[in-house]
Amino acid sequence: MSIEQQSIRLSDIAFARSGDKGSASNVAVFARNPEHYPVLVEKLTEATVADFFRALGPERVTRYEVPNLHALNFVIDGVLDGGGSRSLRIDSQGKALGQAILELELHLPTS
Repeated sequence: MSIEQQSIRLSDIAFARSGDKGSASNVAVFARNPEHYPVLVEKLTEATVADFFRALGPERVTRYEVPNLHALNFVIDGVLDGGGSRSLRIDSQGKALGQAILELELHLPTS
């Protein structure tokens, strides 16, 4: 017996803020409603975030849970290729990564 699933964008249930420090980026994802927080905890893993940003070459992703804010904070090391003053990338800062992660597709059981 298979379970029916639906696909949603992360932006449907969350918003994000991000920034940078050197070659690392900090991406915080906040549930729009408290009932969405358990979905974020389950679906938005370090591996999921590392895979989403794979083309940017992250070295390590560390997740911190912030339950009192219904949020997850990710520190993504090496994703900025040296950072704003060293990288030759067009956008070498982490400000755009918060917006980018909201395009992540989540697969949830239909209920």
